[in-house]
Amino acid sequence: MSFKTDFHIHSWHSDGTMGPVAIVDRYVEADYNLIAITDHEVLGDIEEAAELAESKNIRLIQGIELSTMHNGTELHILGYYFDTENEELLDELARLAKIRRERNKKILETLRNMGYDINDTDLKDRKSQKYIGKPNFARALVKKGYIGNVKEAFEEGKFLEAPEIKAIPQEKLTTEHAIGLIKNAGGIAVLAHPCKIKNLGERNSKEFQKNFQVLVKELKDMGLKGIECVYPEHSPEEEFFFINTAAKFHMHITEGSDFHGDK
Repeated sequence: MSFKTDFHIHSWHSDGTMGPVAIVDRYVEADYNLIAITDHEVLGDIEEAAELAESKNIRLIQGIELSTMHNGTELHILGYYFDTENEELLDELARLAKIRRERNKKILETLRNMGYDINDTDLKDRKSQKYIGKPNFARALVKKGYIGNVKEAFEEGKFLEAPEIKAIPQEKLTTEHAIGLIKNAGGIAVLAHPCKIKNLGERNSKEFQKNFQVLVKELKDMGLKGIECVYPEHSPEEEFFFINTAAKFHMHITEGSDFHGDK
């Protein structure tokens, strides 16, 4: 009997479309044993979902995903098993939320200046929603008929990837600081979807592999404990390489789907 895990799931507390309870129901039906909700820079309430999970013999843990920068390269860091009431972590998340709100105002204004008539209401999937991320803007563009699907919003040079949008400054934590926040809260930091990392060379090339291992060594020195080796966009060759790299550096191997919902 296999032990099924998914350590990378987004709920409607960030930019997913499903609530934590609905997520548990979905994963129970799929016979999972252990899952983690890893919303973007948000610790949403999962207490009810955790109680449901316990009654259904599936374990749910609170995680998080932090967007970071390291030497000009964007890296996403996943955190698990940390103290969700850690003051340092909560203060930093509150600061990031304030910055995100201000940036979202600029993105909305820029989109309107580009001719896309969307407003605050269009960005929300539910009344009590607090977090707004780029996928919410993408879904708003779909709802208003400007594009046919969310993927179109992220085409190079268009919509959310247009020069006007990309010119809006975006503050990110340094990778070292993000790993430190998770570590200081007693948690485990894991590098998310390594296949998406840019500036290391062509994917699956010898150059990428060499540069990736140099990067992992640097991150391990900062306190990184794992690599998301099993990911839907990884080819079998990439998965094999990432697993071998994790083993080489004595790191945890995790699996994540980056699930955001059914729409």
